[in-house]
Amino acid sequence: MLLAVSCADYNETNNFKADAASGYEIPYKDLDPVKSYINRDKYPNMTLGATLKVADFNKQALEHAAAVTNFDNFAFGNTLMPGTIINEKGVMNFLSMMDLLGHVEEIGGEVFGSPIFANANQPDGWLSMLTAPVEIKVEPVEDKYVDYTTMDEFTGTIVKNGSGKNKTAIVKNYDGDANALKVPKRARVYIVEGFDLDPKGNYTVTFYAQVDKDETIICTFADSLQNTGKDSDGKLISKKYAIKAGGWKKMNIEDLKPAENATAGYFMIEGNLNADVYIKEVKVVHNPDNHRPQTEQEVKDTINYAINTWCENLMKYNAGRIKSFDLIDEAIDTKTLEGTDYFDLKHSSDKIFWQDILGSDQYAPVVSKVAAAAYEKHGGDPAALKFFISESGLDVEKKFNSLKYWMKVWEDNGAKIDGINAKLNLFYSEDAATQAETEATLNTLLENLAKTGKLIRLSNFDIKYKNAEGSNVSAKDITEEQRQKLANFYGYVLKKYMETIPNENQAGICKGNMADTSDPVGLWSVNPDSKDWVRTATYEAFCNALSGK
Repeated sequence: MLLAVSCADYNETNNFKADAASGYEIPYKDLDPVKSYINRDKYPNMTLGATLKVADFNKQALEHAAAVTNFDNFAFGNTLMPGTIINEKGVMNFLSMMDLLGHVEEIGGEVFGSPIFANANQPDGWLSMLTAPVEIKVEPVEDKYVDYTTMDEFTGTIVKNGSGKNKTAIVKNYDGDANALKVPKRARVYIVEGFDLDPKGNYTVTFYAQVDKDETIICTFADSLQNTGKDSDGKLISKKYAIKAGGWKKMNIEDLKPAENATAGYFMIEGNLNADVYIKEVKVVHNPDNHRPQTEQEVKDTINYAINTWCENLMKYNAGRIKSFDLIDEAIDTKTLEGTDYFDLKHSSDKIFWQDILGSDQYAPVVSKVAAAAYEKHGGDPAALKFFISESGLDVEKKFNSLKYWMKVWEDNGAKIDGINAKLNLFYSEDAATQAETEATLNTLLENLAKTGKLIRLSNFDIKYKNAEGSNVSAKDITEEQRQKLANFYGYVLKKYMETIPNENQAGICKGNMADTSDPVGLWSVNPDSKDWVRTATYEAFCNALSGK
């Protein structure tokens, strides 16, 4: 099989090699692995990272080989985040992480840790389970009692009456002793009504009925027709309740719940086609929902338990091997914080966001303290541990200033924040004015980042290509000339980063995709037939820029 990245692109552990087909001319074949071009004398802290999936890395095939041969460190996106590792019952699966860390340790590589906490890809199922309402003891509530034996007139609701002279009515001395309500054949009558509804309650209606021949009835409770399912045409199949002839029969209709939008409490019977049904008394009882919401303090305690449990297990299996982490990922919203000129943090009304429970001011302080303590407990060197705040859109001045505001708030409250991981969203444009503006914006961003004095890492380093009309040019359509322009801009960004960010603050640049996607973002293009990777002009641009050319 042809693997056009060439042998030099591959780490040859486990006897894995790539052999080019005879006569195949490999583009840029004389170039060495990309990371070897970094001028480490001039830029001693500069590193080059690659983003890939844990599964692709652990297969130790093409993606793995390209990554370990050409890049200093590896990032794994959301595949090492709690939402991927923790299931809804709280079971944590670190097997894939342990495999990759063991292998990285063998080959002397480094991993940049996925965000420890974020709003996205968090373990929503587990957090919902942990903060679910608490079960409590409840007593049944009697909602309504009707005694027809003492009534002279029926004043309830008759949806449909009997035919002819056979009407719904109170029959006096029905059984020679007391009165009873008669529900005639083919009638539909509310035998009890006028009680409040608990939407979460579980109801039981108990009544005494008598018929002169065996009969069945159909029941509706608060707009909820009792049924056994649907037929082949999708129509409800009503459940029928049997009443045996011969004396008063006690009927217990249980597990009744109001229809979702029901507002009136009632119990209606119908469906007696062969005999009148006599009712002497009816009682409605419900068991209230036997759960209560957790108190604010209980939820806070629960979330602190979740934070400690996640960090404890993450750092236990990490065992000090990952030394740099995104602590918090994309926490800043686009809504202005009341009383300030800065953006607020993100908040949610339907999901559990850590900052909503811990408080915006304490979000980073709490999680950095817990994560750092767990890291040290499980063999990590505290002096080597670095926490980054990861954020996108920092080319927008208000977003950048908001990040600085929140970092100061968090640090003032005891958070450990060593660096900023700035997520890029770059385009090269054939329109000269647009491209000039893009470069100026990038330059300003780098200057602003440098002024923070923090470690600076650039991630999501994928540049897409737009034509003069502003439309994206796909990987399959891009020309060699366009690819070279794109490569030149990659080189420009690399050089600007190394020139603008002081050496001691350079935490490196991480490639979003090593190879082309549908966009021409890769150091390699992908052969559509063989799926082989072929070096592009961007590969050469990386080599030249990193070496200082």
